[in-house]
Amino acid sequence: MALQPIPDHLAPALKILFVGFNPSIRSSETGFHYANPNNRFWKILHEAGLTPRKFLPEENSRLLDLGFGLTNIVARPTKEAAEITKEEYKIGAEKLKKKIMRYQPQAVCFVGKGVYQQYSGKRIAPWGEQPDPQISGIAEFVAPSSSGLVRMKLDEIVEIYRGLHKLL
Repeated sequence: MALQPIPDHLAPALKILFVGFNPSIRSSETGFHYANPNNRFWKILHEAGLTPRKFLPEENSRLLDLGFGLTNIVARPTKEAAEITKEEYKIGAEKLKKKIMRYQPQAVCFVGKGVYQQYSGKRIAPWGEQPDPQISGIAEFVAPSSSGLVRMKLDEIVEIYRGLHKLL
């Protein structure tokens, strides 16, 4: 069985569009964003005060009710982001810019510094809001990946995500 991309959750005028690298194997199998049990995305959103409770991956479309959307820079599922090719990133970045221009979120949160670097072409990207966004009028925010492989402490990651409040 070939791994399938998972659906985006997009709507016009979102508060925040969260952009990941690409779907995990588990997300492809279930059809839900951030479905790997080791991924801390749902816990981070809740602990950062962005969601009223910890959502489950199968509730991912409910984020739209809060004004939050979900997509990835690359649609092809892989075991790890290192499997994504330069060409896939290039094509994905172009598609992502079109999505952002079409849906006009207030802010785009890149879930992983590497996602933003591939999107923007910038080599240096501090955590938090970025100067000189690619699309004028839409804030860009770089946050750590929520993958369980990330070595940062959870409370440090949550603190960075709390910075999204000031963009809203």
